[in-house]
Amino acid sequence: MDTNSLDALDHLDDAIAAAAFRRLVRHLQHRHDAQNIELMGLAGFCRNCLADWIRDAGFDGDKAAARELIHGMPQDEWKATRQKPATEEQLAAMEASVAKNRVD
Repeated sequence: MDTNSLDALDHLDDAIAAAAFRRLVRHLQHRHDAQNIELMGLAGFCRNCLADWIRDAGFDGDKAAARELIHGMPQDEWKATRQKPATEEQLAAMEASVAKNRVD
């Protein structure tokens, strides 16, 4: 992404950004078939990352509360009803993808 695109993103109206974020979270709550490990492998972030990011942005709740907000249910319930065991291939893809997140 070039500098002009980043500058434009920084000037995006907060209400528009918030609406897009809420739509993303609702989409991920609906698409529980998209596993976190798969999201990590493809994009380098997942629902848990979003929960961490809202905490970094000032959300007052703890990690569990942030994850419940993003998952739409307590994380233990999410794991029990939605999460499948990760394969070796998924874990390898996640590790490779997360390595791309590092900014020097």
